[in-house]
Amino acid sequence: MRKSFNNIIQNIAVIFITAMFFSCGNDIKEVRDFLADKNLPIGVAENIYNVHTDSGRVDLRLTAPLLHDYTNRKKHPYNEFPEGVKIVTIDKNKDSLVVSGDYAISYSKTNISEIKENVVIINYTDYKKLLTEQLFWDQNTKYFYTEKPFTLITKTDTIYGIGFDASEDLNTFMAKQNRGSVLLKD
Repeated sequence: MRKSFNNIIQNIAVIFITAMFFSCGNDIKEVRDFLADKNLPIGVAENIYNVHTDSGRVDLRLTAPLLHDYTNRKKHPYNEFPEGVKIVTIDKNKDSLVVSGDYAISYSKTNISEIKENVVIINYTDYKKLLTEQLFWDQNTKYFYTEKPFTLITKTDTIYGIGFDASEDLNTFMAKQNRGSVLLKD
């Protein structure tokens, strides 16, 4: 009699616990809204290595130690790289451009990224290097701009200034408040 009573209690406990597990269901939308309200990322990834291809050709490689995914935001979805990012773009001629910085944030709707702290852009094809502390990158128009101090190093010149706008390959640029040595062609 004692064993059957214990069995009944155990069975009731198992049924009760099982019912609790099945009653705890959250809609995915509810979870996303909760995370957005609490300003929490919807996902976190470590040691990111992302390769983008176009028609079977690799045109972009992104590496980062940490990614926070905030794409659950309704108005301004974004991805944050709080420990830095390195992006290598490769065009059809196999020419590459490397963009790196200690912090980056990329907005999904506008395709504008902000890269901060020890920002370095290197165009290996044309031997150009840009150094600054903050840079905005408009991926739609393939354009860089900053209002912070910068240094642009080319094969023949070193230009310093505050404020810089440039094409993505650094071949066409406008340097504001600049100084430095520049070789001019007649």
